[in-house]
Amino acid sequence: MKSKSAITFGGVISIVGTTLLAACGSNSATDTTKAKNKTLNVQTSSSLTTMDVSKSTDIVSAQTLNNTNEGLLKFGTNSSLHKALAKSWTVSNNGTRYTYNLRPSKWSNGDDVTAQDFVYSWQRIVNPKTASQYAYLFDNVKNATKINAGKLSPSQLGVKAVGKYKLVVDLNHAQSYFNQLVANPPQFYPPQNEKVVKKYGSTYGTTSKAMVYNGPFKLTGWNGTNDTWTMVKNKSYWGAKNVKLNQVKYWTVKDPQTSLSQYQAGKLDLTTLSGSQVQQFTKNKDYVLRNSASTFYLEMNEKKQPPLFKNTKARQALSLIANREQFVDKILKDGSLASNSFVPTKMQYRDGKDFAVVSEDKAMTSYNETKAKQLWKEALKESGKSSINLNLLSDDTASGKSTTEYLQSQFEKLPPGLKITNQNLPFKTRLARSSAGDFDLVVSAWSADYPDASSFLDLFTTNSSYNNGKWSNAEYDKLVKSASGSLANKPAQRWDAMLKANKLITDQAGGVIPLYQQAQPQLVKSNVKGVIYYPTGSNWDYSKAYLTK
Repeated sequence: MKSKSAITFGGVISIVGTTLLAACGSNSATDTTKAKNKTLNVQTSSSLTTMDVSKSTDIVSAQTLNNTNEGLLKFGTNSSLHKALAKSWTVSNNGTRYTYNLRPSKWSNGDDVTAQDFVYSWQRIVNPKTASQYAYLFDNVKNATKINAGKLSPSQLGVKAVGKYKLVVDLNHAQSYFNQLVANPPQFYPPQNEKVVKKYGSTYGTTSKAMVYNGPFKLTGWNGTNDTWTMVKNKSYWGAKNVKLNQVKYWTVKDPQTSLSQYQAGKLDLTTLSGSQVQQFTKNKDYVLRNSASTFYLEMNEKKQPPLFKNTKARQALSLIANREQFVDKILKDGSLASNSFVPTKMQYRDGKDFAVVSEDKAMTSYNETKAKQLWKEALKESGKSSINLNLLSDDTASGKSTTEYLQSQFEKLPPGLKITNQNLPFKTRLARSSAGDFDLVVSAWSADYPDASSFLDLFTTNSSYNNGKWSNAEYDKLVKSASGSLANKPAQRWDAMLKANKLITDQAGGVIPLYQQAQPQLVKSNVKGVIYYPTGSNWDYSKAYLTK
């Protein structure tokens, strides 16, 4: 069927999408002429790790890529689906062939953006030599899994360019949310300039200069390690005339009080609040609270010796001793919600029912110290241990430190002799340690890549590259596989399979223990208008933002 300029996905994502301080009461073109300074200063708590769209995995990279690169489609206000490089598209009657018609556009070096750029990029992502952690999102594109397993050449991927501006994609089976995957964010299904990738080789995407851009902004001033970087308006962008800002400047400020001071001094236009700051500013005119489709969780390593966490009782004990309500109310105090489900709330609905609420398991996520101690003693006995020392890994941010300190105090209630050593490391180091399986316990987080429970559930199948703790359950694998395969065109049955999978992983504390659903309390200057926020994927779009003074 033919596309429309904007499609809202009913009860699935329009419920959670919000627009940040939309323009009110005045014409945006008039407002922007009043602003002498057209630079937006944004605080972030972590540094930028990569601009290689095939290798990006973290939210900071995703947010930067979302504003400097553009794919076929993009999300907008209220998570509506909009045309981007695709000016129209059609879907075959059986839902397995998507044809996208591209608009003429340019890379920042002057090269044309063509359908072949998508073909090359997608083949590069699924090529096992690239080692892209997002390759699994292409599993439903014809031949992708065999290519990623090294059984077929990347050239046999089910995508082809027909002429300069037509892209044809063949799927294994119908996938109701395929366009949502395509839209959010750009590192999922991006174009890449083959000439530029080959020019820079191993340094591609490691600095702002070793990259080329086709989005609203270009990245400048990033040498790969510095904590400040700037996005400047990309004059080669096809929609450049609608981009009002000249620059968006990112500042990495890990300490919440330092960030607040810089905001109050006028050095920042947007800053995230933390802990007691939230109560201080809830009635301030600049205060904004956003619910994110993001779950923070504890992952346990089943391969680390001794393999205590192969024992289900050991995992369940840690889940039950964690008093989530107390933690979010007394420690975080930032609007975050205690998690009773690995899949976050207000993300996916069916017949008005919230997936996370229907599948929650409060019996395994509610605080129960007595049962936790009993299960821990039994787990140690069954594992042949009388005591054990464990390292707990997390980021070196304020919330990361608060989380490890709280969990340490709770876990050390478990007898006999559990000793927890906290390790709070820079985000980049923590991420590398997690990916390498170099941890006993690690606090991680996942933000939905697209508004469907599979965005979370797919992570912890046995062979998932994100399953760092190596938990494995055949029944879970079967349920998740059926939801993405045989049941893909059977909405009711697919929903039930995913509900069962979410209940199973929560009940068994299967590799992960959900802790809390993140909220993002912020202060935003009143003259900032038109920034679009959506709770999945890369979150922020500055292409329509402007300043009124």
